Amino acid sequence: MDEGRVLSVDETSANLSVVVAQVESEPMSAETNLPTDPEATLENTAVKDAEESEVFTLDPDTEPFDLSPEQREASGSDSIALTDLQATVSALTQDIEKLKAELEDRTGQYMRIAADFENFRKRTQKEKEEQEQQIKCVTLKELLPVVDNFERARSQIKPQTDAEMTIHKSYQGVYKQLVDTLKKIGVSPMRAEGKEFDPNLHEAVMRESTAEQPEGTILEELVRGYMLGERVLRHAMVKVASAPEETSLPEEVSS
Repeated sequence: MDEGRVLSVDETSANLSVVVAQVESEPMSAETNLPTDPEATLENTAVKDAEESEVFTLDPDTEPFDLSPEQREASGSDSIALTDLQATVSALTQDIEKLKAELEDRTGQYMRIAADFENFRKRTQKEKEEQEQQIKCVTLKELLPVVDNFERARSQIKPQTDAEMTIHKSYQGVYKQLVDTLKKIGVSPMRAEGKEFDPNLHEAVMRESTAEQPEGTILEELVRGYMLGERVLRHAMVKVASAPEETSLPEEVSS
């Protein structure tokens, strides 16, 4: 073929036919590793295309999407932040449980201390009242002989003149004032005469045999006893009735 000459259409078609005939008649070389069968060539080409398409096909259920470095860094930072947040929440939960246990323990201690203090307060109040009562009893017991002397004077002194009556009324007024004051404090006489003897209240200093009163009855109150509320301020000294003694009749002397 001469250089510079333009081939015609017929010449170009003839040349292509020759080239195709040569390709079909000659086997594929080992370097290209292509089959001589055109159908096999087409099948291999389809398999290769399918494999290449699989390479670029992503399964969202099995393979992650390809992320950019910035996205990978952001995703890693979020994961670290989530882990730190979970650790912080766990630590705070443990602190809350610890504080709850300490609160329950302190509440129990407070309740025990409050109960102990209330018992101490009641015991102290009771001891105080008992001490005050004892002091009051000792003081009032020292005043009772004065009351006894006023009562003896009233029973033994019989005024005859107006002057004696004036003196009598004067000390009897003092006696009445003293008795009224003792009543306000809570002192009361026992009035034991005619009652049954009680060793918790009375002190028997005399016995008298009699059939007129049952045995153990108080016949006379020699020294009056007094009570301070429910407490014995002074025991009453009394004379108690006893059973009459049986007298044996003398035996008749036989003649």
